[in-house]
Amino acid sequence: MGKKRIVIVDDCVILREALRLVLSSDTDFDVAGEAGDGEEAIQCVEKLMPHLVLIDLSIPKMMGWDVIREIKKRFPETKVLALTEYKRGDFILSTFRAGADGYALKESTYAELISAINDVLKGESYISPGISEEVIKGYLEGGKTLKSSTSWVSLTRREQQIIKLIAEGYKYKEIADYLCISPATVQKHRTNIGRKLNLHNIPALAALAVKKGIVTN
Repeated sequence: MGKKRIVIVDDCVILREALRLVLSSDTDFDVAGEAGDGEEAIQCVEKLMPHLVLIDLSIPKMMGWDVIREIKKRFPETKVLALTEYKRGDFILSTFRAGADGYALKESTYAELISAINDVLKGESYISPGISEEVIKGYLEGGKTLKSSTSWVSLTRREQQIIKLIAEGYKYKEIADYLCISPATVQKHRTNIGRKLNLHNIPALAALAVKKGIVTN
């Protein structure tokens, strides 16, 4: 049958190296590539056509969910397993809605991670045992009990992406160049964000981005 090719996506080099070491010790797996951000991840998948992508949700530039969505859109046969520290219901819902096949926690044991990978490769969904029963129940019920009542849900995906880039330290011109839009459009989005969230300075936006898990400290 041959080894299953895996691509690891995480901005922490040490963690990628650790995962590579662990997974490469299993004769069933071949860590075919690594990526440190969303753009690299998509390029890596396009080049290597892995069986599975193991991806952190908090990666630079692109939202983790947008990366998952793009991978599943372009390469539907590729399985995607999120590996994250977040146990929140809204994260789980957003991840599966983006098209992920499984949700594993970074606190998982080696045996749990291997089990998650094998389940996903077999076409099964996976949710880490570390996720509370209440959250899982909410997910299975379609997220009815997990919907956020905060103004965050009023933001468009573009506005969330701009918050992420601002929190990562990019200037408006850099954001405009990266998103292929004008600086004036970035400023318009920024104004809309401030109105919706009542947050009007960069430190406040950065704090929110960390709280929401779209950037790390």
